Amino acid sequence: MLIAGFPAGAWGTNCYLVAPAAGEECVIIDPGHQAAQGVEETLRKHRLKPVAVVLTHGHLDHVASVVPVCGAHDVPAWIHPEDRYMMSDPEKALGRSIGMPLMGEITVGEPDDVRELTDGASLKLAGLDFTVSHAPGHTKGSVTFRMPEAADVPSVLFSGDLLFAGSIGRTDLPGGSHADILESLARVCLPLDDSTVVLSGHGPQTTIGRERATNPYLREVAAGLGADPTAAPRRGM
Repeated sequence: MLIAGFPAGAWGTNCYLVAPAAGEECVIIDPGHQAAQGVEETLRKHRLKPVAVVLTHGHLDHVASVVPVCGAHDVPAWIHPEDRYMMSDPEKALGRSIGMPLMGEITVGEPDDVRELTDGASLKLAGLDFTVSHAPGHTKGSVTFRMPEAADVPSVLFSGDLLFAGSIGRTDLPGGSHADILESLARVCLPLDDSTVVLSGHGPQTTIGRERATNPYLREVAAGLGADPTAAPRRGM
């Protein structure tokens, strides 16, 4: 399996391209702010053909390049219905906090083909299997995408802004909820094998085992307690 990722834009949001191998079809995950050029370079480098864009949530730093990327390759975008409005109204989703200079660089709106994600759905795209888990807390429509273990490749969780190395997503923007993100961590992350690789929306990759042992939020959730909101700095837009 090929997973090629790069941080993009003002917020360093990780965009991922996933394919069975070089030279095959691929899925693009979270093409955010200023990600279009990096997507095109990665497609050329690995000779990939995109078939879909899938989005972990609707914040601008994860969706800002959806329109140009989908338009350039005539592919659909998948997003949870609770976050769909954010593609057309990003300032409302962020409490009008992003500032006018960035807005001038962004094509706001939906691509021509938008499809909605549901909890527990199984997406079969580019010869790959993705299991969708609704994981509210960072936003109401946050989701994760999990790929099963295959041959010598461990299971992979694209966690968006639910879980980071050492931290979790912020919950102080519209639609965020600290109680909800803790419930999502308990329901979505804790049952996974320690070997599961976590590819987050921001920062380096980690594993469920490492986060179970060291992440203050996941440790407290595992202990059945409510994690201290100040236990570690949180990321995301």
